[in-house]
Amino acid sequence: MGLRIDVFTIFPEYLAEPLTLSIVGRARDEGILDLRVHDPRDWARDAHRTVDDAPFGGGPGMVLMPDPLFAAVEATNPPRPLFLLGPAGRRFDQRLARELATSTGFSLVCGRYEGVDERVGEHLCDDELSIGDVVLAGGEAAALVVIEAVARLVPGVLGNEASASEESFSAGLLEYPQYTRPEEFRGWHVPEPLRSGDHQRIARWRRAQSIRRTLQRRPDLLDRRDLSEADVELLAEFPEERPAGP
Repeated sequence: MGLRIDVFTIFPEYLAEPLTLSIVGRARDEGILDLRVHDPRDWARDAHRTVDDAPFGGGPGMVLMPDPLFAAVEATNPPRPLFLLGPAGRRFDQRLARELATSTGFSLVCGRYEGVDERVGEHLCDDELSIGDVVLAGGEAAALVVIEAVARLVPGVLGNEASASEESFSAGLLEYPQYTRPEEFRGWHVPEPLRSGDHQRIARWRRAQSIRRTLQRRPDLLDRRDLSEADVELLAEFPEERPAGP
């Protein structure tokens, strides 16, 4: 039995095609992932399959009602934890992705419109997740982010298992820059250490680039005071170079 992920959304078609593509689609076909999408409209109690209503106290927009969501979750018994996707949640990061990838499963509730009735978050869900300080039309895009980030860490999903361990955030650093053929393109050359054939030197260069890139682009992830003496020596061994253009 693969890692089970249940998603509750009033727009299941938003997820239908993306979840059949690339590594997620292959993992589903191979039984590594067990992805199930549920539409709360199927548990609505009226002929119009109503799932939203105006907010108490007035205000713009509509709010997702608690009854269809509670009924959907209680009928399907999804794996826990059950996360509500919304801007007020804890920040989703690589550490949590790794935790979820080693679990037996989890579930996601996609908000829509002006939000979800507060009782869903308080009494139905276990936690709330946010993918960043942005406002989306709904939680479906966030659900795809969470699913892919977790799925690629599940053993057997990636063709090269080393890929996940060397990528950005896996070791608290951004990933080093990548190059491929041709060796020279429009006057820009692949850095010499990568062409040296010296695997130890290549590893040192990559570590130095990861550290430098993190310090420059995401200093919140790494303070210079946290660098080891060996890391400082690596930065000195491979000073920053600006390749000359054509």
